[in-house]
Amino acid sequence: MFTNEQKKELLSLARNALKAHFTGETITLPDDPAFQPKRGVFVSLHINNDLRGCIGYIKGYKPIAESVVEMAEAAAFQDPRFPPLTEKELETVIIEISVLGELIPLLKNELPVIGRDGLYIQNPYGSGILLPQVAVEYNWKPETFLREVCRKAGLPPNAYLEPYSVVFRFTAEVFSEADTF
Repeated sequence: MFTNEQKKELLSLARNALKAHFTGETITLPDDPAFQPKRGVFVSLHINNDLRGCIGYIKGYKPIAESVVEMAEAAAFQDPRFPPLTEKELETVIIEISVLGELIPLLKNELPVIGRDGLYIQNPYGSGILLPQVAVEYNWKPETFLREVCRKAGLPPNAYLEPYSVVFRFTAEVFSEADTF
């Protein structure tokens, strides 16, 4: 768990990475030991409560601070669902960071816990991920959450029941510029 100050520092790091895209400034990574572990990280951008970009690593490939910078830039400028973020939009965008816990295989008869679990499905025909906050935002039941992660992966809604599908659950520490610290 991050302290409020550490959360603010990571959010500031993400915002500075976006600003640097327009100004050409260099980003300095913080040296806080809490930001050194390699963890899955997603950065989501919102404007007027609407998603404006979201990209991340499911697994920890790089230290948290480095991943926050890279995923903030990717969410703003490389999410194929949206045009690149403009400098004018930067003023209104709200940044949210999700630092993921380990992937735990969901047993075939187990249901995800809404508000705690995110889901990741692997299938020979596609894979997809939904962060824990998505099910809460849409007020989904566990079965709906499972069907929606299949849909996100481009799979039939009940693909999670197929023997060659593997569904993982994970927790995430989620914090946003909209939070009051």
